[in-house]
Amino acid sequence: MRTIVTQNIANPKAFKTKLLHWANQFDEVIYLDSNQHKQPYTSYDLVVAVESFTSIQTDYVHAFDDLEQYYNATKDWLFGYLSYDLKNDIEDLKSENFDGLLFPDLYFFQPKKLFLLKENTLELHYLHFCDDELYNDFHEIETYQIHTEDSTPVTMQQRIEKQDYVEKVTKMQHYIQIGDIYEANFCMEFYAENATIQPLFVFEKLNRISQAPFAVYLKNRNKYALSASPERYLKKIQNKIISQPIKGTSKRYEDTLDDLKSKEFLQNSEKEKNENIMIVDLVRNDLSKTAAKNSVEVEELCGVYTFKQVHQMISTVVSTVKDVVSPIEVLKTTFPMGSMTGVPKISAMNIIEQLEETKRGLYSGAVGYFTPYGDFDFNVQIRTILYNEREKYISFSVGSAITQMSNPEQEYEECLVKAQAMLHVLQNP
Repeated sequence: MRTIVTQNIANPKAFKTKLLHWANQFDEVIYLDSNQHKQPYTSYDLVVAVESFTSIQTDYVHAFDDLEQYYNATKDWLFGYLSYDLKNDIEDLKSENFDGLLFPDLYFFQPKKLFLLKENTLELHYLHFCDDELYNDFHEIETYQIHTEDSTPVTMQQRIEKQDYVEKVTKMQHYIQIGDIYEANFCMEFYAENATIQPLFVFEKLNRISQAPFAVYLKNRNKYALSASPERYLKKIQNKIISQPIKGTSKRYEDTLDDLKSKEFLQNSEKEKNENIMIVDLVRNDLSKTAAKNSVEVEELCGVYTFKQVHQMISTVVSTVKDVVSPIEVLKTTFPMGSMTGVPKISAMNIIEQLEETKRGLYSGAVGYFTPYGDFDFNVQIRTILYNEREKYISFSVGSAITQMSNPEQEYEECLVKAQAMLHVLQNP
């Protein structure tokens, strides 16, 4: 049973910063920031969960069954992630590429302390709290003194250099030519070994320059995800399921006219539209597995949205889920998300495994939460720095959708555009 208290926040922006720094004292933290993006399906401006009461972490074997049991046992708020490699639990697939991060494939925790901020109203949900703990914590947060600290510059290496990238994309296009796939997402890793960073301050800088609608600071003891994700994977509101895949990217420019031209180019690009529509069809098919008859709809097709670093093409697909279907089943039948795999999904994932050189892990997985009422909200883990403090290993990956129309060199340049913000905060702390 949770105790819920509501507080008015005079300065939400300053309070968010103090809350993040205060939260970082705990071993388990998930900080979800919408960065004031007002979208039709936004529930909160900020959600913060700290300090595990119970938790689950496991490899991919029977992971969704284990999560189902954990969810049914708690019937509470749960926060955590699904790694890309849970695909091996759903299909006859494998992940044998190099893994320098060594994150669990699945991780969720039931937080003792939960903060939900919407405009100026803060809800504090505390589990089994004692005496005046809730009010003492709130006072601590409001009066928290922030001490800034810079990280040491980190030199990132590319796992796949340009020539190899072009050759691998060309091989992927061969699979398209012979009909094995129509589209696939191909990714490459940037990494640093024997490196250390101050994760909290790196996240703040990344969040400041990106201001993404699905930003995440995740801490699981010595493992961190610092994310500036622009993409929602899946949300459940009562019986409504919402998926918002992104496919299609163009660069931002400081010059207003050049920036407008870049946006218009994306809006009018048949290649980018075709990529997006193929993934929309895949998402429609995935949602139909749990949907009531004739309930799958495309609410928006190929809308172009502007973010701090890039313009993106986003579609919104919705369905009405059957009453008998559990929230975990909805996730399992749509995972991994179409925007990070390809069409057909299983063939694309096999080819991805063959051509990529690192295990994706949490990258292109999802971070989010379940409510006690059966709802959930998960992002897509892109534009994300991953850090294993014990192993001193830093990693981020970027990718793009490959079709028959793709120019390998242009796809490579798109990847570098997506990498800019992460490279900047790591190399110029």
